[in-house]
Amino acid sequence: MFRPLALAAILATLGITSPVLADDDYMPPVRHGATAKECGECHMAFQPALLPAGAWHRLMAGLDDHFGENASLPPETAADIEAYLVAGARRRGDPEVIRITEQRWWRHEHDFSPQRLARAGAAGPSDCLACHKGAEQGYYEDD
Repeated sequence: MFRPLALAAILATLGITSPVLADDDYMPPVRHGATAKECGECHMAFQPALLPAGAWHRLMAGLDDHFGENASLPPETAADIEAYLVAGARRRGDPEVIRITEQRWWRHEHDFSPQRLARAGAAGPSDCLACHKGAEQGYYEDD
């Protein structure tokens, strides 16, 4: 019998993502070229399972003001990225909240102070790599 994390790792190796298998410690990494390139130019390309579908739709609809930056993309590129993000989206969460660090599940998992962020050398709460060295590969266990 497969354990969920083992099955998720096998599927991720094959490039198959599944929001059903996503948990708070492992999420299939971004293997979609356009998402990795376009999102990864400014920050870590966040896994689709970090937000629910509605939040990804809202985020992609507002790329002209993406947290204070103009991240506009050609319509076909934006549609391709949005389809990828929505297909792998988290099944739970607030679809109105587009900031990952404001999702209730994230706040529950990250009950720490600004001093802890500073000790980790994090640029801010969304700097996953500061605390989770395997974040780009989808591993969010406590490091």
